[in-house]
Amino acid sequence: MTDMSRQPLAGLRILDLSTLIAAPMASTLLADFGAEVVKVELPGVADPLRELPPHKDGAPLWWKVTNRNKRGITLDVRKPDGHALLCRMAPKFDVLVENFRPGTLERYGLSPEFLHSLNPGLIILRLTGYGQTGPLSKQPGFARIAEAFSGFTNLCGDADRPPQHAGFPVADAVGGLFGALSILIACQRRNSDPDRPGEVIDLSLFEGMFRLLEFLPIEYQQLGVVRQRSGTRSQYAGPSGVYLTRDQRWFSMSTSSQSVFERLAAAIGRRDLLEDERFATNPARVRNADELDQTISAWFSRHTLAEVASIFEQYGVSGGLVNTIEDIFNSEHFKAREAIVHLEDRQLGSVAMTNVCPKMAISPGHVRSVGPDHGEHTRAVLSELLGIDDEEIDRLYALDVL
Repeated sequence: MTDMSRQPLAGLRILDLSTLIAAPMASTLLADFGAEVVKVELPGVADPLRELPPHKDGAPLWWKVTNRNKRGITLDVRKPDGHALLCRMAPKFDVLVENFRPGTLERYGLSPEFLHSLNPGLIILRLTGYGQTGPLSKQPGFARIAEAFSGFTNLCGDADRPPQHAGFPVADAVGGLFGALSILIACQRRNSDPDRPGEVIDLSLFEGMFRLLEFLPIEYQQLGVVRQRSGTRSQYAGPSGVYLTRDQRWFSMSTSSQSVFERLAAAIGRRDLLEDERFATNPARVRNADELDQTISAWFSRHTLAEVASIFEQYGVSGGLVNTIEDIFNSEHFKAREAIVHLEDRQLGSVAMTNVCPKMAISPGHVRSVGPDHGEHTRAVLSELLGIDDEEIDRLYALDVL
């Protein structure tokens, strides 16, 4: 049994009013390290994430991971009794997380100014598609929209094909990471000066993705370059790409330095490439990537994955298998890193999910429970936090407040 008091974020309380993926992921990343998170859903209305595939026997698999380590309650803050309950709860928490469209929290009578009148030190994370301000702020924003708007999607895909999205909401994951980071920054600020007012964090999905693009703004502003798609090939190091082995496995390789290319040339028996002016330097290799890729692809096509891995290890060339999830389950390295953890679930028995990241030597995080059932902890949370008795809770249930 995990000793919660020894976890690094023990004592940090988060009230999570958000839905779907990005904002809930932010609070979950902190829950992995001991934060106490209470996840709020509307009574009778499931969080939309519960409806997203995959499911097994009606059980929402995605939900169980994204909202792990949380307690779940139902509460309708739009009703007077529900609003009153939230007002009583607000002083009990350090952080409130929401991802409504701008103005929604205000319509509920829960503006940041009002919440700070109840709890002056409260940290409020507001995660939206486009941010709280600007001409697009009122528009709905989801991961794919944010990826496209940020400029990220324009870089994905082959040069002669349309832009491509990944089959996973990358912007939600990035938003969750920035959300967790921003809460920790605000906590550090508050801890260093407890008398300063609580923070309001305005985080947008598109800006999280845009931040990842790093040098694109300076490149355009200084050089006038509008960077475009290049398939799996790197635009700044060569050779670099994904190559098919003789036994039909995909292998990713990147030669990001001159020394690695020299080792690669030796590994594939083509030291002569080092004397060819088209390939002698990295800038030259990037300019002549098509010709070089033909040589590299031909070599891969003559070797199995096992042969490639053995040769690359011998010569110290970086690269690796493009793993499927089946490969990951069979990977000795994933097993050694304990990257997959198994928990007991009431509906499904043993379930697998990603383990805590990063690994901490002294104060490691833990996955303690799967995402809660709808309203599973309502009675316990209201009793513990506010001292509400069963009779009053039953009354609130009857009014559909809970």
